[in-house]
Amino acid sequence: MRETTYATEHEIKDRALLISLVTPQLKREAIQPEHSMAELERLAETAGVEVLSTMTQNRDTPDTKWFIGKGKVEEVRAVAEELQATTVIFDQELSGAQVRNLEEALDLKIIDRTQLILDIFAQRAHTREGIIQVELAQLSYLLPRLSGHGKNLSRLGGGIGTRGPGESKLEMDRRHIRDRISDLKSALSEVVRHRGLHRERRRKSGVIQVALVGYTNAGKSTLMRQLTQADVLVENQLFATLDPTSRTLELPNGREVVLTDTVGFIQNLPTDLVAAFRATLEEVNEADLILHVVDSSSPVREEQMRVVQHILGELKASDKPQLLVFNKKDLCEDEQRERVPAGDDAMWISALDEGDLSILLERIQDRLTGQTLTFAVPAEQGEIISLVYRVGEVVHQEVDEELIHLTVEVDKQSYEVHGYKLEPYLASTQ
Repeated sequence: MRETTYATEHEIKDRALLISLVTPQLKREAIQPEHSMAELERLAETAGVEVLSTMTQNRDTPDTKWFIGKGKVEEVRAVAEELQATTVIFDQELSGAQVRNLEEALDLKIIDRTQLILDIFAQRAHTREGIIQVELAQLSYLLPRLSGHGKNLSRLGGGIGTRGPGESKLEMDRRHIRDRISDLKSALSEVVRHRGLHRERRRKSGVIQVALVGYTNAGKSTLMRQLTQADVLVENQLFATLDPTSRTLELPNGREVVLTDTVGFIQNLPTDLVAAFRATLEEVNEADLILHVVDSSSPVREEQMRVVQHILGELKASDKPQLLVFNKKDLCEDEQRERVPAGDDAMWISALDEGDLSILLERIQDRLTGQTLTFAVPAEQGEIISLVYRVGEVVHQEVDEELIHLTVEVDKQSYEVHGYKLEPYLASTQ
């Protein structure tokens, strides 16, 4: 049996209709259907799909058999024949039975939003860790839906919905897929262990960590490259960054911190994907400061910010110190500029403006650095001296008989954790 390989330029390009079901429940969730459809179109283009047309259907609830209703299915069939579509992509998640019924009625490949996002991740996974995470998410998604993907799995033309695990793996029986999921989880747990060891070493050595988070395509990778001169991929596409990238960032006072770029978030990010990528996203949990990068020119930026905060909550990282960085100010309309909040917890920048970057670095430094403290430590107290160096930047050292006087610009987060051990040696504050 033939394995499906990744898409090549010689593959036949998917030609798709995009369909969204608009329900009162969807509107109550503050998801704007037209923006969600525009995002689905960008997702499809990112996956290499040619979008032919978009359609919407209004219903009180989804049709349990046809999702959009039998009459709308007939309308879709007629449009698909006229435009010579090969694929129909739905903006919501479908059940296995709905996929099977729609395939039989339309004789086309049926893809839902979750599967499309998983497919994009499969295209962009290059490291062993990323490939493991994507395959685990895809198999977890497909396991309860195997009966609904018969025709999709038999289409040998490739394209969206067939990348990643490959056809032969997807056609295994449930027992074999469960075994494969178990193997992937074991491999991922080893990745988690190694990543945890690296984080622990950084923590013990007193390394300060800053994480970039934000909605996909908010400009995180551009900001990362401009701040650190890192050779990171910058594309005007969704999910251009999949594997986390960490680089050293020097602050104005000369102190170095570790800046980590993370995968972009998106509304309705598949649960299986969040679970599989939890090891990667744990970097956010270890951060001393989160830079929440926002595309200030987006017409739905408040909605995107809510999505990011929701996912941070799922990761139990919503209580971390945050700095809101409203990016892309050069693309903003006047009305959008007026809605940018002011204050110490937010700033408005262009990642391409050197002046803005200088101000951002100062603001990061201010958020990470607390007051200047001086400690008087007996010379034989090596463990305490080592701890002083871990909680901040030693800016002056003086030896007086049996005492070592250390003047330190303390890091707020580190001192909150370890400061109680140093208080008996505190000599003065500034």
